[in-house]
Amino acid sequence: MKRAWLAVGLAAAFAGLLAGAAGQEAPDRLVIVVETTKGTFAFETYPQEAPITVAHVVALVRRGFYDGQRVHRAIPGFVVQFGDPQTRDPQMRELWGVGAGAGSGTPVGVVELHKSRRHQPGAVALAHMGDPAKADSQMYVTLADREDLDGRYVVFGQVVDGADVPARLTVGDEIVRVSVQD
Repeated sequence: MKRAWLAVGLAAAFAGLLAGAAGQEAPDRLVIVVETTKGTFAFETYPQEAPITVAHVVALVRRGFYDGQRVHRAIPGFVVQFGDPQTRDPQMRELWGVGAGAGSGTPVGVVELHKSRRHQPGAVALAHMGDPAKADSQMYVTLADREDLDGRYVVFGQVVDGADVPARLTVGDEIVRVSVQD
């Protein structure tokens, strides 16, 4: 119960942060821009459906967490995935995407599954090892319809620009910079 109240409080705080000045509405969508060595893509987020997840990822983006990381999973016709800080070290390649150091160290802590957000091409979601509340920083972009993932992973965004870029990414490609579009 305590966690639920914390989630509600964080969602309200995030909405207030997004709104900025008093009297403004929080935006329906924030856009995150991902610059890679193979091109740039952007995705809109869904703060109405997944406020805690979006706030978590936006906070990581704003502190430069993803900058300089590398793609650690790329399966043609399935997904491309990044968000493991260990990928900055090529000598740790065997651990990319796994282990205690494969995230920010602070999971989202809530499950924000929403039936209206599906794993269609370009869907952006957070990866986890079986418990959506333990999802942290590893995000993936689906490269095809993946109904088998619906209801298991929180889709918190959708690629809206540069849709061809995620499919061009391979393991080891650099995530040069990730930013929130103003």
